[in-house]
Amino acid sequence: MGEEFQASKPIYMQIVDKIISEIVQGKRRPGDKLPSVREMAVNMGVNPNTIQRTYTELERLKLVESRRGQGTFVAANEEVMEELGTEMQEEIIELFIQKMEEIGVSKDQLIGMLQRYLGEGR
Repeated sequence: MGEEFQASKPIYMQIVDKIISEIVQGKRRPGDKLPSVREMAVNMGVNPNTIQRTYTELERLKLVESRRGQGTFVAANEEVMEELGTEMQEEIIELFIQKMEEIGVSKDQLIGMLQRYLGEGR
């Protein structure tokens, strides 16, 4: 059982993005223990060194903290969590707008489409 990864981005960064997304969505909460490096590597179908690099990057971002002899835990850093959530939202919106512009949707059409979509109770 492994994940499918894109060739355009390093695997460890794709895993970082996945874990960040889980944190932002509340699937992983402050204080939650992450799987061991070995366990995560097996689950993701990657080399343990890749997961170690992932955890190191998450620690650098202040999203997790390593506790010697206990493991790696989601950090209780609300400010960083909020900032990441905002960054993710902006990236998604930017990509959405870019894709809509690529297929010829004008700003006015896009606003109208969003209003109709949101007005349908979604």
